[in-house]
Amino acid sequence: MKTMRHLLLLLLLWPLFATARGNDHAQWNPAIAAFEAADRAHAPAPGSILFIGSSSIEHWKSLAADFPELSVINRGFGGSVISDSTFFADRIVAPYHARAIVMYAGDNDLEEGHSPEQVRDDFAAFVRKVRAIDPAVPIAFIAIKPSVARAVLLPQIRLANALVRTYAATQKGVAYLDAFTPLLGKDGRPQPELFGEDGLHMNRKGYLLWINVIKPWVDDVPR
Repeated sequence: MKTMRHLLLLLLLWPLFATARGNDHAQWNPAIAAFEAADRAHAPAPGSILFIGSSSIEHWKSLAADFPELSVINRGFGGSVISDSTFFADRIVAPYHARAIVMYAGDNDLEEGHSPEQVRDDFAAFVRKVRAIDPAVPIAFIAIKPSVARAVLLPQIRLANALVRTYAATQKGVAYLDAFTPLLGKDGRPQPELFGEDGLHMNRKGYLLWINVIKPWVDDVPR
C-alpha cells in the first residue's frame, strides 16, 4: 500500500521534475562566464547589434564580416533554448546597451518537446525581460529554420513561426523575420544544399539567405 502511494506521488510530481531538468540553466554558466571574460578583455561598443540565441548564431563566425557597416556582438550558445537567453539576459543583454537585438532560437525547444505555443510564450517572456532592461530596444525573431535533420518537426516549426509572427505583430518594435520560406525548396521541403553534413546547421549558402532577410530590418533600425 505504501509502495502504491509512493508511486502515485511520483507520477503526480513527475511533470515538475521534468520541467526542472528541462530548465537547467546552470549548465550554461561556463559559456556565459566565457562571454563575460571576453567582454572584460575587449568591451563591445555601446550601440551594437546583439545577435543572441542557439547554435545557428554561435556558428555564425562570419557575422562581423557579413555586416561590415555595423558593430555586432555574437552571443549564441549552442544547444540553448529561448528561456536560457531570458534567464541570462542580465549578463548577456543588459551590459551591452544594444541598438537592436536579433534572436534565433526555438529549434532546440521543439526538439526537446516544447509546444509551439510554449515557444511563442517563451519568446514573449524574453521580450518582456529585455524591455524591462531597455524599454525601447527593437527586437527581431529569426524564423525557426526548416532543417533536413529535423524535417519531422516541420508541422510544429510552421505553427511556432506562425504564432510568433502573430505575437510580434501586436508588439511595438518587435519583428518576425521570415527566414523559413527561403530555406524551402519548390517541394516545400528543406534544401540539403543549404546545410552542412549534420543536416542541422547551415552552410555558407544558408547564411547568405539569412543575411538577405535580416539586413533590410537591421538597416531600418534607427542609429
